[in-house]
Amino acid sequence: MSPNLPDVVLWSIPAFVLLTVVEIVSHRIHPDEDAAGYETKDAATSVTMGLGSLAFDFLWKIPIVAVYTAVYTLTPLRVPVLWWTIPLMLLAQDFFYYWSHRGHHVVRILWACHVVHHSSRKFNFTTALRQPWTSLTVWPFYLPLIACGVHPAALAFCSSANLVYQFWIHTERVGKLPRPFEFVLNTPSHHRVHHASQGGYLDRNFGGILIIWDRLFGSWVAETDRPVYGLTKNINTYNPLRVATHEYVAIAKDLRAATSWRERAGRVFRGPGWQPKAPEAPEALTPASPAGQAAAVETPRTVTEPAA
Repeated sequence: MSPNLPDVVLWSIPAFVLLTVVEIVSHRIHPDEDAAGYETKDAATSVTMGLGSLAFDFLWKIPIVAVYTAVYTLTPLRVPVLWWTIPLMLLAQDFFYYWSHRGHHVVRILWACHVVHHSSRKFNFTTALRQPWTSLTVWPFYLPLIACGVHPAALAFCSSANLVYQFWIHTERVGKLPRPFEFVLNTPSHHRVHHASQGGYLDRNFGGILIIWDRLFGSWVAETDRPVYGLTKNINTYNPLRVATHEYVAIAKDLRAATSWRERAGRVFRGPGWQPKAPEAPEALTPASPAGQAAAVETPRTVTEPAA
């Protein structure tokens, strides 16, 4: 029997709208010249991406629920949905969310989905709504929970709760919280780092609700310099279709230009900034020595370093 759990995203929509209005008003009343703030076209694109993701996620749920249900039916394990098991399931889901999020930053074909969320050069509550339309890449990371007996509906509840929590951390209007909160929870300060495009901030602070996973697995960085939001190479478009697909298009172009299967695999499964090594220059020879022997002179090698 499917557990009867509330749709936390649906119930949270009024709060999303209210908080967004409050944030917009706060930027108008107390402007901060250094803050990214709001821009009408950018906010409209983010909202459009969010609405589109609801429609596409509904389609993706059909095959995902089928797979989850099959695995849940086959496993002999069962985790009951009780008042004390729900926090444990939330904790486990947050752990697997960390690895899913981290994977979507370090594998380019996964990044092509997640890059949508990072494509805005603003950082406000509407940025939280800028969600991908190709989230079919996320479901494999949660298969262990289903195999351990977590009901698919319970997983959906935990994932929704995690998503709702992350809405409020997309803001510049909240500074650093007291140290105990900053140590355990993902906060606006931590998440500003995650959305920044500076080198020292790239691929950091992947946590959903908790930041302890980043501290445990070496991906945490504190907010020091003011973040510069967006991508290392911004896309300069408000077209939702281009926002949703631009990295897939870039991958396709790189695959067409690739000269080997090894390069093709790298373009898809290595990091977003990965580049193949440039061919080594042939060794040059010096003029013959008096003894009639040529002395080899090593030519410096040009290697393209992987981008951050």
